[in-house]
Amino acid sequence: MNAPHNPEVARSVRTGGFNTNVHDLGESKPGQPPVLFIHGSGPGVSAWANWRLAMPAIAQDRRVIAPDMVGFGYTDRPANITYNMDTWVQQALDVMDAMGVEKADVVGNSFGGALSLALAIRAPQRVRRLVLMGSVGVPFLITPGLDAVWGYEPSLENMKRLLDIFAHSRALVTDELAQLRYQASIRPGFQESFSAMFPAPRQRWVEAMASPEAAIRALPHETLIVHGREDQVIPLQNSLTLSQWIPNSQLHVFGHCGHWTQIEHAARFAQLVANFLAEADKTST
Repeated sequence: MNAPHNPEVARSVRTGGFNTNVHDLGESKPGQPPVLFIHGSGPGVSAWANWRLAMPAIAQDRRVIAPDMVGFGYTDRPANITYNMDTWVQQALDVMDAMGVEKADVVGNSFGGALSLALAIRAPQRVRRLVLMGSVGVPFLITPGLDAVWGYEPSLENMKRLLDIFAHSRALVTDELAQLRYQASIRPGFQESFSAMFPAPRQRWVEAMASPEAAIRALPHETLIVHGREDQVIPLQNSLTLSQWIPNSQLHVFGHCGHWTQIEHAARFAQLVANFLAEADKTST
C-alpha cells in the first residue's frame, strides 16, 4: 500500500545551488501573469500550510506559483547558506526564471511581505501588482507576539500558545491544528534552520527586513495592503505606514482578524485579491 501523499511536497525546481519545493497550480490566460505567493516565517511553516486555502481559489482563474523559501518547508537546506533578504530575493527570481515567468503578481504574507516589497524594489520589471498582507518591511518595534514566534522552542504547549497569538478566533485554534503544526516544526532540519534564522536579540531581524523609505515611496506598482485589525504579531501601524508611503496603494483592514487573514477570512481574502488582479487584466488587454 502506498504511503499517503504529503500535500506540502510539490515540484522540485533547481534554483541556484539548491532545489526549491514549488507548488504550481492553474493556468495563465494570454496577457495574464502568474501569481507568486510568498509565505510567512512561523515555525514549521511551508507554502502549502500558509496558502492551502488561497491557492486553489486563485488558481481557478490564473496560474499560481508558491515556493518554500530556503530555510522553510521542503526546500533544500544547504549547509553554508546565509539566511537574509539577498538570498531570498535571489531565490524568488531564480524560481521565476526556472519556471519561465518573466513577470508575476506577487502576494506576500508577513516575512513574505517584506520579501515581496524587496523584490519589487530590486527588480521592478519582474512585478506587475503587489499584495502585502500583515507585512514586515518597514521599521517597527518588535511585538511580544513576533518575539514569541521567532523565539519558538518546540513543544506542543508552546505551539498552542503561538496559535493563540496568530488567530483572533479561538474556533480556529484546535488541538488537532496545534498537533499538526507542532509535528511540522520538529521534522528533521526544520527547527535547526528556524532557530539559526532569528536568534535574540530579534529587533535586528525586523530592521534587516526593512526596505529604505525612499525606495518604498518610489514604488510605481499598484499595491493592495491587507491587515487584520487584531493582529498581535505585526502591528496594524505597519500597513498604515505602507499605505502612506506607497503612492499607488489601497488598504483593506479585516475586523475580528489576527495575523492569519488568508485563513481567518479565507473566502473574503481570495475574492479581494482576485478582484485586485482582475482589474489589472482589464487594463492590460
